[in-house]
Amino acid sequence: MSSSSSSSPQPVDKEGNVIQRYHDPSWLRLVAFDILAWLLSVTFSGFFREIRPRGAFRIPKSGPVIFVAAPHANQFVDAGLLLGQVFKEANRRISFLIADKSMSVKGIRQMANVTLSIPVKRAQDNLKSASGEITLDKTNPLKVIGYGTKFTKEAMVKGLIGLPKSRGNTEIAEIVSDTELILKKEFKKTATEILQNKTPYKLADKINQREVYEKVFSHLAHGECIGIFPEGGSHDRTDLLPLKAGVAIMALGAMQHSPGTDVKIVPCGMNYFHPQKFRSRCVIEFGHPISISSDLLEEYNNPETSKKAVGDLLATIEHGLRAVTVTCPDYETLMVVQAARRLYTDGKNLPIPLVIELNRRLVDAYQHFKNEPDIISLREKIFSYNEKLKAVHLPDHAVETAQVDFIRNLGILIQRSLKLIFLFLLALPGAVLFTPVFIIGKLYSKKVQREALASSLVKVRANDVVATWKILIAMGVAPVLYIFYSCVGLYWFWDTSYNKLLLFFAFYMAGVTVTWSALAFGDTGVDLYKSLKPIYLTLVSPDTLQDLRSTRDELKKEIVEIVNKYGPQLYPDFDHMKQNGIDEAMEDKKTEEMRRRRRERRRRRQGKVEEDDTSDAESISNASIFASSDAESDTSETSLESPSIEYASGVSHKVVDALRERRTYDDE
Repeated sequence: MSSSSSSSPQPVDKEGNVIQRYHDPSWLRLVAFDILAWLLSVTFSGFFREIRPRGAFRIPKSGPVIFVAAPHANQFVDAGLLLGQVFKEANRRISFLIADKSMSVKGIRQMANVTLSIPVKRAQDNLKSASGEITLDKTNPLKVIGYGTKFTKEAMVKGLIGLPKSRGNTEIAEIVSDTELILKKEFKKTATEILQNKTPYKLADKINQREVYEKVFSHLAHGECIGIFPEGGSHDRTDLLPLKAGVAIMALGAMQHSPGTDVKIVPCGMNYFHPQKFRSRCVIEFGHPISISSDLLEEYNNPETSKKAVGDLLATIEHGLRAVTVTCPDYETLMVVQAARRLYTDGKNLPIPLVIELNRRLVDAYQHFKNEPDIISLREKIFSYNEKLKAVHLPDHAVETAQVDFIRNLGILIQRSLKLIFLFLLALPGAVLFTPVFIIGKLYSKKVQREALASSLVKVRANDVVATWKILIAMGVAPVLYIFYSCVGLYWFWDTSYNKLLLFFAFYMAGVTVTWSALAFGDTGVDLYKSLKPIYLTLVSPDTLQDLRSTRDELKKEIVEIVNKYGPQLYPDFDHMKQNGIDEAMEDKKTEEMRRRRRERRRRRQGKVEEDDTSDAESISNASIFASSDAESDTSETSLESPSIEYASGVSHKVVDALRERRTYDDE
């Protein structure tokens, strides 16, 4: 968190009252923040096989920023990942808004305090059983009829009324009498069905969030960063939940209360490949910063148009989030899109950011043209092909690469089997040491998953809580477990002349090193194991493989034709995916060159490197690396003043998107 001068003017409200005074965190808290950010980064790199940021150069290096992230698909892990990536890429610290209910969870409370989080009380967390029973009026779904109720004494206008077991809640618009009240919005369908008969209910008072808003305004007025998940709670749906208006109010309110404050809003896409699974992958994409125009601020300052201003900003934020996420209306659409992407790219190993961009475009196109006859026909063929793959337990990419050559394949099968056994033996010690953590983490996360699913109306399988509790269990149990292993080792070597403290430390580090090494051996071994199935299939059932390959080739041709047919209609810059021109090694080289230049500039600013002609010579020698980096537009911000916001740049340009950072630093 950037430090601020103690003489900075304090923000005031409309009546001239000073909003809560801001205090710079002590150096000790900042050090604790940095240490925890590093520990979380190490932990997440152990759980996820790959974590890749995209567009991190768009993060403002100074000034107040609100990071809005979606979809909120991984409970507490989302905040930890985003916090770590922003700190790593831009050296900025985020204070997240966190549900006050979560502060009662051991481990989460301590980490939230260290990371300067701001607790938020929610009315739904305070629902309590009330007197009597209720039903809905059969002619008016907004009217609640009570039996033995005391609405005038127990209920509150703008408070919540809900059903037991989290089956739904809604806001109270008007209290007519002790036995009748009017709702602001209808209950959801499932709750409406329950309310056809008398049922118990719960009530919660309206919560005044003034204190929360004051803390946020104060943070932003001092140029700090706020993080928020505008969907509210976490979920595992394939599409975004409706966004809460709080994020728009915070941005506009901060600028209203502290004139001259220029708040930027950065959309952050949390894109996971199987978020609940160990050694899965994640891409965090940062969108163009959203600026708030003076006209919109004036509109917000006017009580008659303030709601419209909030709605307009919220719509822009949602547009920005959808530009950096892959969202589908249902699981079926997601399966169709992923299969189409695999076949369209012909199984090539594309960079993960490009995979995300392809998925996003295919989702948009599918939603736009899904009722076309050829799209409907293609969807059915893809479903049929997927079912054939499931029947033989074979991944799609293996169909293309498998060759029907008995002698050659038998040799490969034997060779890879021996290599797999060797890797298994290397990974076995670390896996055995960590087995108690695996077992405890899986059992407890399943328990939490069942509880979360039972108490939520928005979760599909409650996969959003699984990774969080696997990681929390690992963070808590693993250190204790390795201390136990070290004590056992120390016991066996107690009679030796070695220093006991050093011996204990040696055992502990050996256990950690062996376990960490098992991750690398395990990753290679799993990839090798997956490659055995298609080879085995070519030996025992070559006809089945030939049939799958034939089906795949036909589908591939049809998908390419359809994409080339509809792509230009939806994307004017459609470039037919020239993926052959994408070299991941070259992209890595470009990234490393950018990082080298960044380090050099930092040293210069700190006076450690004198200006000379060496850097210019190096820039010229590396000019070829950046030959294609100027292909994109110079637009780096999204403004509400613009009549349209264009997020769809060329797919091939998306791969070199991060190279625009060169120009950003040159401008500085």
